[in-house]
Amino acid sequence: MTTNEVKKAKAKARTLRISPRKLNLVAESIRGLKADKALAQLTFSTKRIAEEVKKVLMSAIANAENNHNMDVDRLVVSEAYVGKAMVMKRFQAGAKGRANRIIKPFSNLTIIVAEKEVEPKAEKKPAKKATTKVSKKEENI
Repeated sequence: MTTNEVKKAKAKARTLRISPRKLNLVAESIRGLKADKALAQLTFSTKRIAEEVKKVLMSAIANAENNHNMDVDRLVVSEAYVGKAMVMKRFQAGAKGRANRIIKPFSNLTIIVAEKEVEPKAEKKPAKKATTKVSKKEENI
């Protein structure tokens, strides 16, 4: 493995019973976060689907640890994307003998976690002293 390659692990959930648009709101809230912060975000989220997303994230973390020997403390949610799955079509009786259509969408969720490189902290350089302008008359004195 070259130094530019990044280790990644992923987990998928298929046919989650929620529309992709609503699920993307939750996925958006964890994109780019560290794994532990993302878990905390999902734990205290008020969205119903957050519990399912948390399970998928925990699965991705477990895959990273067990299958790819990654350090759990350095994991970051690099990607979290949502796709459409099937749509169940139902009907409900409407006025004057009509039928109204009800659609029940499903979604797919994929979460990819990557190991972030630890950057060594740069040593702080001493601050430069402010130089004051000295006039030539003062220099000669």
